[in-house]
Amino acid sequence: MGTKEASVPTVFCLFFLFCLGCKCLASEFEATQTATLKVDASPQLARKIPDTLFGIFFEEINHAGAGGIWAELVSNRGFEAGGPHTPSNIDPWSIIGDDSSIFVATDRTSCFSRNIVALRMEVLCDDCPAGGVGIYNPGFWGMNIEDGKTYNLVMYAKSPETTDLTVSLTSADGSQNLASATVTVSGTSNWTKLEQKLVAKGTNRTSRLQITTNKKGVVWFDQVSLMPEDTYKGHGFRTELISMLLDLKPRFLRFPGGENLLVHGKRDLDTSGMFGITGLMMALDIMNFFSSTSKSTSKLAEDLGAAPIWVFNNGVSHNDEVDTVAIAPFVKDVLDSLEFARGSANSTWGSVRASMGHPEPFPVKYVAIGNEDCGKKFYRGNYLKFYNAIRQAYPDIQMISNCDGSSKPLDHPADLYDFHVYTDSKTLFNMRSTFDRTSRSGPKAFVSEYAVWRSDAGRGSLLASLAEAAFLTGLEKNSDIVQMASYAPLFVNNNDQTWNPDAIVFNSWQHYGTPSYWMQTLFRESSGAILHPITVSSSYSGSLAASAITWQDSENSFLRVKANAVSLTISTSGLQASVNALGSTATVLTSGNVMDENSFSNPNKVAPVKSELSNAAEQMQVTLAPHSFSSFDLALAQSRLVAEM
Repeated sequence: MGTKEASVPTVFCLFFLFCLGCKCLASEFEATQTATLKVDASPQLARKIPDTLFGIFFEEINHAGAGGIWAELVSNRGFEAGGPHTPSNIDPWSIIGDDSSIFVATDRTSCFSRNIVALRMEVLCDDCPAGGVGIYNPGFWGMNIEDGKTYNLVMYAKSPETTDLTVSLTSADGSQNLASATVTVSGTSNWTKLEQKLVAKGTNRTSRLQITTNKKGVVWFDQVSLMPEDTYKGHGFRTELISMLLDLKPRFLRFPGGENLLVHGKRDLDTSGMFGITGLMMALDIMNFFSSTSKSTSKLAEDLGAAPIWVFNNGVSHNDEVDTVAIAPFVKDVLDSLEFARGSANSTWGSVRASMGHPEPFPVKYVAIGNEDCGKKFYRGNYLKFYNAIRQAYPDIQMISNCDGSSKPLDHPADLYDFHVYTDSKTLFNMRSTFDRTSRSGPKAFVSEYAVWRSDAGRGSLLASLAEAAFLTGLEKNSDIVQMASYAPLFVNNNDQTWNPDAIVFNSWQHYGTPSYWMQTLFRESSGAILHPITVSSSYSGSLAASAITWQDSENSFLRVKANAVSLTISTSGLQASVNALGSTATVLTSGNVMDENSFSNPNKVAPVKSELSNAAEQMQVTLAPHSFSSFDLALAQSRLVAEM
């Protein structure tokens, strides 16, 4: 405990009223009902919230990555979606022409040893139809091509004879040509990398990429990529989706996911490694999340200012488990991957990272050993093998167990433990006190997946966000034992709603945040803030949730409050500066019905609305809207000495 000069100390108070029945009408509350919220901001009672409290969890579900945040427009660009066996299904690729003019099938002739599958296209016609024959790819439910924008085409091809190919961006039926160019495949037995810029002359939200020719013969293709040039910082990510993440100010990025194949696989394991994947493939998986493999090789986690948390497979899938006596290849894969991430540029795997354009190590300080596998037969035995090997090689890495330690001690060593909860709104609201009774000794809690789901959630309801907000106030209160928390799932492509609800909904050209997303923006200042005790007085205080924090901001200071139809008196004591009405604001997340949702046609139906607050004072009375999450930011008049935790 010490003191320092804080440029602008801020009080942030969250206040929220919620009916225990969860779907009560505003009319059930009398307008004269009152509640009092007292905040004691005395330095001696303050406690620092972990810098890492709120972050994000990215998993490859709902086409969150491919067809989502990653801006690649071609679906199945390596023709490997049908698996390693050939010939196989090449969906969504289709032919242009008919069976008498063209024949396509996959074979195993690729120049890429890690993805040996390639596409063989045989043109059969001597006198091909106008426009030629070939193949097309519609991307992920249509490519969003916009007038005046540049798209970079990169592909590998080979042909025994020199062949001209026409590459085009067209409408879904091929009738509208948005961009076109000719590329030449030299007659050789070697694969050639072809690159072409295509500038769109028109906009079409459901476009496709075509590759055609009029010449009889055979051409092989692999790794056909089409990327818009205007990605986030040139790093390969959709700018508008990255902006949504930046607005959350996440302190960590958990990846690659729970239901992701590498983590919680839906197919059987083999004993040669993680689904037969060596350390290099695991390393590439890490690179995709720490860093895009574009020319800039920028790091996603670093772009977000977030600490990476890598979740890896521990030898357990939905349908199979590796016996602990055979887990050694898996352990080696993980150690190789960690060396890829953290090793020097001169180390075996660190040199691979350096060759990919990132000589500096990635700051990996957290790993999760598996996902939702605690009850599996070999989990504990496998866990200890990973734990001991990582602890010896990297003593500073914090390891996360799948087993819940919130109600009883773990029977194995861990730095943190996973806590997942998907439930109805009433249950989650009441779970705000879950960690009140948790032992303060032992590992910390990582609430890595939480959300209201099923009927209460709809496709992302206000009701769900209100219950989640109450739950988060409880995590703030218990942040001495809760180290981190993240909502799940983060993204959903509207064309593939595998899991519902989600925080951010998008298609190829639109996006919006659900109420749960907007709720999280009102907690983005909590990480690293100072928590203060509060007292709520009301005849229905069991239906209320609240928290109060102070933090430093370069410009202003604020107090935030939320509730349902109630007359609320807010009083503060122990502040190091007086409340100043100038600069004080109110932000309210509400709507006419608790089941209201956002949509592409009405993306801001349930979104925070900010207004000036002229009656701000150390004691003030406000009337809170029904079914609302209201944030009152009370500006402090001047900077003063505040406690440093």
